[in-house]
Amino acid sequence: MQTIQLNNLNYYSNEANQHYISVSQFKSAVECEASVIAELKGEYERPSSLALTVGSYTHAAFESDQVFDEFVEENRGVIFNTRDKKYADFKQADSMIETIKNDRFAMLALEGEKEVIYTGELFGVLWKIKVDAINHDRKRFSDLKTTQSLYKRYWSDKYSEYVSFVGAYDYVLQMAIYREIIFQNTGDCYEPYIVAVTKETPPDKIVLDFDKSRFEFELEYVKELLPNIIAAKSGNKEPKRCEKCGYCRATKQLKNTFEIEFLLK
Repeated sequence: MQTIQLNNLNYYSNEANQHYISVSQFKSAVECEASVIAELKGEYERPSSLALTVGSYTHAAFESDQVFDEFVEENRGVIFNTRDKKYADFKQADSMIETIKNDRFAMLALEGEKEVIYTGELFGVLWKIKVDAINHDRKRFSDLKTTQSLYKRYWSDKYSEYVSFVGAYDYVLQMAIYREIIFQNTGDCYEPYIVAVTKETPPDKIVLDFDKSRFEFELEYVKELLPNIIAAKSGNKEPKRCEKCGYCRATKQLKNTFEIEFLLK
């Protein structure tokens, strides 16, 4: 398959998203194929999210001082109020950043080359990944995550049980895909880790590893759902609507009535 060369400037571009699938695109399509396809066609733009900006702010702090300073300058209107004071969300982010930076073990887990891009082929489809930190000497990679609480439980239809934030947001799936693509590029099986920090006051933190047996289920899950997503992406089938997301609400056209039980689905 023909590929396009990715870099930090075009990684998130529409062209790259059309050519490759990423973990985030896959997860979004599982939730609603229609919104993803509309976005790829330029018919829909996801609204900006303060939470995403705060997450990017936090990640930039661990990439490099230069990247962080540039991010702050580019987003001054969102980060600072009219008195040039940081809004509460970014003050909280600063506290989370310091919590990690003041922990030697957490920083050791994040040691390595930052924001590394790899591409590969999985289940006949081209994938792209961007790794927060990868350490080639120690054969490991890590991802920085922020969360409400380390111990909050979420009901998962996918697993049919309560799970932690790691399962709820498909971070196990992410690590499984990343591990496979990194193997294709290096020839080695790298160990994945998550460095998580909470939005509590004061923030909590943890470094998580994974039992390798978890990855088999995730890869089978991707293998099962991927064909329909690719068929929708290539225009070979009508993308499935969730009828709940912003895109579906904005484009919904009523054609029938619903029995009230429908509201509990």
